Order: sequence, then structure tokens, then C-alpha cells
Amino acid sequence: MYGYALLSAGIAMVLVLAVMPFFLPFLKKLKFGQTIYDLGPQAHKAKQGTPNMGGIVTAGATVITTVALSVIRCATKGASFGLDNALWPLLFITLGCMLLFGFPDDYIKDVKKDHEGLKPKQKLIGQMIVGLIFSLFCYFYVGHDVWLPFTQKTWDLGIFYIPVMTVLVMFITNSANLQDGVDGILSSVTVVGMTAFGIIALVFSGLASSGEPAFTMAAGFGDKSWNAWFMPVAILCFALAGASVGFLFFNHHPAKIFMGDTGSMFIGGAFVGVAMLLKCQFLLIPICFTCIMSSVSVMMQTTYFKYTRKKTGTGKRIFKMAPIHHHFELSGMKENQIVLMYAAVTLVLCVLAVWSVAAVF
Repeated sequence: MYGYALLSAGIAMVLVLAVMPFFLPFLKKLKFGQTIYDLGPQAHKAKQGTPNMGGIVTAGATVITTVALSVIRCATKGASFGLDNALWPLLFITLGCMLLFGFPDDYIKDVKKDHEGLKPKQKLIGQMIVGLIFSLFCYFYVGHDVWLPFTQKTWDLGIFYIPVMTVLVMFITNSANLQDGVDGILSSVTVVGMTAFGIIALVFSGLASSGEPAFTMAAGFGDKSWNAWFMPVAILCFALAGASVGFLFFNHHPAKIFMGDTGSMFIGGAFVGVAMLLKCQFLLIPICFTCIMSSVSVMMQTTYFKYTRKKTGTGKRIFKMAPIHHHFELSGMKENQIVLMYAAVTLVLCVLAVWSVAAVF
């Protein structure tokens, strides 16, 4: 069980390290460079033209590793390869988020040289479609209850599960996209966050395998052979963590390549997909805290600016720039310092998230 997890991380990391040196010059030859906007921090102007869409390699390494090891495990363990295998919904949510509104946005910006990319309405419609289909699958197959951390109870949302989870998919994918604004920041928190979710999936797999009553009954996983369900989730988590480590070799400051919406949407889909398949949606709060705060800071900034402009005629800002990592940057922090701070905060909160599981099961 643990061997598959470690193997997936190692294979995915090696794949990224092996492919990226060939992928980088390919992107440069095609002139797939990032456009830096005037509204961003002025220090980012030097990044103009840096190759984009590096998330293709991260996503590719993750998917190849996950599929290969899941197939091998099914063949050796005699596990089902049908819809009761979490591999299929995982591929749907991650690749759906990447291909429907991640890659097209990068393609329009970098290839078609249309700086606007996909229109916000187009992105939202795509996210809504993917979120709705995935939520419907989880509603009918995984269940419409959500596990409450530090307890042996779940909260049954009933039919409201579908719209709430659809919005959650949209929110988390957008949050991951907003987080990707400083060299290495999203890759770093992904390494930590996916490792935490991978550990939780392994714990759930062990509890289901042993038939632990407190788990199978309280978490609502008692009516199926959930051990086989959890392992593909764990494999994908560690594969994405390993792929992100490999990507960091090229994405740390000063970045040689950016992941683009292609990568950030894949990562956002992975986080929310894993959480929903494990019924651990509430653990997105600590594990994806920095991503969530990126969205919250933008909403706060926009709301306050519109409110003060309406009241006084002059819009005022809470932060120097949103998302909030740009506020820290304009306050004098170096990009590497911001990344280390975000990774440290994520690590502490991820330990809390894992403890919330270990403390009750």
C-alpha cells in the first residue's frame, strides 16, 4: 500500500525532470511566452516572454503515473476497473478542468496572442458543467454526506449537496488559478497539500481494509469495498506531489517556465476532486487555506473598492494589490520569502488536517 504511494511520487517526479528539458526549448521555439500585464507588480515585467503551459508536463506525468500504477494494482490485486474504481472520476475532474477552461485559456493568450483569453462567462460555464457532472456522480455514488473533522459524524446535505458542491468545484479551481502569481508558490503548496491528502487516503484505505467499525459506519463507507476506492486517490495525490517537486526545479524563482492556467486548473480540480471522493470537503479549508485566501482577498478588495467609490466617489483598497501574495510582494517581501511563508503555513495546517483524522479513527 505504502509502496505504491512512494513509487507514484518518484515516477512522476522523474518524468517531469526528464521531459521538461526538452519541453522548454520546444515552447520557446513556438514562442509560447507569458504576457505580463501592466496592472501586475512592476518587478514582474522582467518575466515577459517566459515560457508558459508547463502544467502540461505536470499533469501528464501525474496522469500517466496514476493510470499505470492503478492498472498494475488492479491486475495484481484483482480489483475492479469499473465505475467503482476512483480512477475514472479523478481523471474526469482533473482533465476536465484542465482541458475545458485551463488549456484553452493559455492557448488563446499564448498562441492566438489574444491577451483576454477565455471570457469570464465562458470559464464559469465550463466550470459549472464540470462541477455539476462531478457533483451528480458523487451524489449518487459516493453519497451526499460530508465528514465533519474531529468527529465520527457526517453532515447529510441531501439534494442541496449538488448545487453546493458545484459551487465548491468552481471556487477551488478559481482559487488555485489566483494562487499562481509568484514563482513556485502554487507548486510548493501543492507538494504539501497533496501529500496531506495522500496520507489521509492511505489512512482511509487501511481503516476500510481492516473493517474498523468507527470508520466504516461513521464516515459512511461501510457498504462497499472502499479499500480499492481509496488507493487510486492516494496514488494520484502522491503522483501530483512528486510531479510538483519536479516542476519546482524549473519553476522556482527566477522561473524558467510557468504552469499557466493549464496547470493551475488541473491542480484545483485535483484538490476539490480528492476532497469530494474522500468526503473530506471541510479539510479543503486548512489544506487549501492559502489558495482560498487568494480568492477571499480579491473579493474583499473588489467589494470594498466598489463600496467606497459609491460612497465617496473615490475607490479605496484594503490591500496594495490582490490577490494577497502581491500585497506581501509590494510590501517588500521577496518572492522566495513569500513562497516559504505560504509553504510553512500550509504545512502547519496540513498537520492539523491529518490529525483531525487520526484523532478520531
